[in-house]
Amino acid sequence: METATTYSKHISTHIDRTAEEVYAYASVPSHLPEWAAGLGRSVEEVDGRWVADSPMGRVVVVFAPPNEFGVLDHHVTLPSGKTVHNPVRVIADGPGCEVVFTLRRRPEMSNEEFHRDAAAITADLATLKGLMERG
Repeated sequence: METATTYSKHISTHIDRTAEEVYAYASVPSHLPEWAAGLGRSVEEVDGRWVADSPMGRVVVVFAPPNEFGVLDHHVTLPSGKTVHNPVRVIADGPGCEVVFTLRRRPEMSNEEFHRDAAAITADLATLKGLMERG
């Protein structure tokens, strides 16, 4: 697993639903295509692993076990074989919650790639917010 980073950016959104509701929805891997286009347009369970057709190609996604702390961390193994750890938290905030994704810049990433990833994550969180607040 890749561990060296040079910079992290916290990307967040407030959602007018409880942390429990948002976590319950967002922690289901089969829901990813509905809100996380940056990770994959489709996802399927193959031999106990979640495989997504992402903009980067087919990736394997391993999620943190279900937990009461709102931890949605996941490892993404890229087509190159590198594995990237993505910390994500759903944090209670009164009657709503905040979802925080920590984007880590990998050493080989260009500024353009990092900003493109940040924009994709921002869009994904906006989609999650819209889905949760409508539903």
